[in-house]
Amino acid sequence: MDSYLDDTCHCSAAAYPSLFAQQTAPASFSFQACGGAVTTDVPATQLAPLSPTTTLVSLTVGGNDVDFKDVMRSCQFGGDNTCVGAVDTAEQTARTQLPARLDAVYSAVRERASGARVVVTGYPRFFNPASPSLCAGMGATKRAALNRGADTLNSVIEGEVAKCAGFVYQDVATPFAGHELCDAAPFLNGLILNSGSYHPNAAGQANGYLPALRADL
Repeated sequence: MDSYLDDTCHCSAAAYPSLFAQQTAPASFSFQACGGAVTTDVPATQLAPLSPTTTLVSLTVGGNDVDFKDVMRSCQFGGDNTCVGAVDTAEQTARTQLPARLDAVYSAVRERASGARVVVTGYPRFFNPASPSLCAGMGATKRAALNRGADTLNSVIEGEVAKCAGFVYQDVATPFAGHELCDAAPFLNGLILNSGSYHPNAAGQANGYLPALRADL
């Protein structure tokens, strides 16, 4: 994605929070997301704009806690066993460590924005199981492992969201279906030289994440 609003966090004018603000013109809006952030970064650096008068919060977090970037690198450049092993480790982290970390984030959000509706979005799957397309460096074993890892991550996030009153989980795997990596019109970046590899592109933000946010409103 291009048109970054800053060069540190790589927040984009094409990202779904910006698009939502452009379309709805809320009385106030603050875009606090930061590329590479983990769960502990959210309470530490991103919640200052929240207050008891905040009405809506959206967040997507957890992928970096399971070393998303390193997993993708292991799968892109390693063999099948390396990839599967990296995904297995990430799933173990998601199941055993991520729940408490997410709970801390959600509690911090609720403490600062006691009356807000909180929409937590999940993550897309990376590959279309029905597609016969070949992806460079990503054979069937790797693709299946990465999809499994995404499913596990989403399941953990959804489970923790269900414990929080006023929070709602929104799936994005469904709107991304048919637009995964190596599909004809992908909603995800492939491997690129600058930041944004394997992240939603402008089409994914507009047609995947934005509808997921708006679906609950």
